[in-house]
Amino acid sequence: METISNLLFWISNGLLVPVVLVLLLLFVRAILMAMSFFGELYQRMKLQAQLAQLLEEITPSEAETKLRTLPLETRSRLMKAIDLLLEHRAQTDYRERLLANYEVDAERELAQCRTLVKLGPMMGLMGTLIPMGPALVGLASGDITSMAYNMQVAFATTVVGVFVAAIGVVTLQVKQRWYAREQNDLEYISKTLAL
Repeated sequence: METISNLLFWISNGLLVPVVLVLLLLFVRAILMAMSFFGELYQRMKLQAQLAQLLEEITPSEAETKLRTLPLETRSRLMKAIDLLLEHRAQTDYRERLLANYEVDAERELAQCRTLVKLGPMMGLMGTLIPMGPALVGLASGDITSMAYNMQVAFATTVVGVFVAAIGVVTLQVKQRWYAREQNDLEYISKTLAL
């Protein structure tokens, strides 16, 4: 039994470096995601205000004319979809396919946020528990320096894991609302163009 315990201990300690590296990669990804999120937020706020106003006033006869007044230079995914709906307004199957593909693309984007939400705490917990074994060994042998170092690693990985998850949760919640609203707007535009 002691052999198995020692083997598990060495495997666990061997996982510390990969866990820390994955946490660092997740941290960098979370920072990049947060930066792009705020850039996208500013762009979407402007466009959504214009689109909401336009959709309140839109009628089937003037739908194409009014939709063409939207700023196409932003080249956001939403504007590309609206442009394609206008180009293929007579093709019902194409419009349905476009809406379905838009939903798939939104889910793929949300999957990145979900990855941070799930992997951040997992890696943080692993990074917390792995150094606790050597810290307890250091405590038992009276090596306070070793114990302090391992506790420092344990707490640092926990904080980084929770930070990564926090960015993932915030971006996930906001992006889910964005994509749900955009999906509704695109369906409304598609139905209006079909009339």
